[in-house]
Amino acid sequence: MSKKKVVIALGHRALGTTMPEQYKATRNTAKAIADLVEAGADVVISHSNAPQVGMIHTAMNEFSKDREDYTQAPMSVCSAMSQGYIGYDLQNALREELRKRGFMRTPVVTVVTQVRVDENDPAFQNPSKPIGHFMTKEQAEHAEKAYGYVMKEDAGRGYRRVVASPKPVEIVEQDAINSLVDANKIVICCGGGGIPVTLQGDHLKGASAVIDKDFASCLLAKELDADMLIILTAVEKVAVNFGKEDEKWLDEMSVEEAQKYVEEGQFAPGSMLPKVQAAMDFAASGEGRTAMITLLEKAKDGIQGKTGTKIHI
Repeated sequence: MSKKKVVIALGHRALGTTMPEQYKATRNTAKAIADLVEAGADVVISHSNAPQVGMIHTAMNEFSKDREDYTQAPMSVCSAMSQGYIGYDLQNALREELRKRGFMRTPVVTVVTQVRVDENDPAFQNPSKPIGHFMTKEQAEHAEKAYGYVMKEDAGRGYRRVVASPKPVEIVEQDAINSLVDANKIVICCGGGGIPVTLQGDHLKGASAVIDKDFASCLLAKELDADMLIILTAVEKVAVNFGKEDEKWLDEMSVEEAQKYVEEGQFAPGSMLPKVQAAMDFAASGEGRTAMITLLEKAKDGIQGKTGTKIHI
């Protein structure tokens, strides 16, 4: 395999949910990433953080309930904590796996990453991303009055806080990430889509939002001038007519074909749709850029063209 600069976007499955699950999952994930490093790829890693940030958000807010000197933890702070917590497990697991394979010099580093969003993004007018635990109607009404949360009923299971999901505009630490990658470091960054911030003068203000990690990974890959964006998910390939008799698994699709499928409503919002849209965006952004959607365990086969769904111009 010729040497390629590859951005890998890890989904929930690669990280687990609880602390013990995450510890175990990151070790399995490290093996798949080490396969790519061993095959000669320059790897940059981004990741999901939904279960982790929800856990931190709930724990911090529970802690503050009976303590007058503590305030509710802003989403931006919870996101920062999740980046450090996930990065800690992932960088140690990857360092250990690489050393087992004979890589004695294994510089893996986590960058706590802020991602600027537009404060006028229409997503702020329609918060839709659920976070944290379920509440009763009474608890939800209290949260709305006491903390100013936006609460919505979730499929009859109870009420959850919802926040905006604006599009990423700029990766604040991009120059630092570029320098680390150029110095042959393996970088973990843009965790959970990055810490959402808005620019107010010279001040970066944390926003009550969650950025889609696939869109942030796309922006990261473009800014790094990567050759490939690999979005890892729970299926080996993308399908059309998913779950139907005429279901079809796709080996590849052009950006034009993918757009047609999007317009037909082939991909579920909040699930496969953002992955396909991010893949399309990256593939269309420059000559020779390709995106791949596949399983974590198939990442090496995917980069070698043996499996996965390849998206290209």
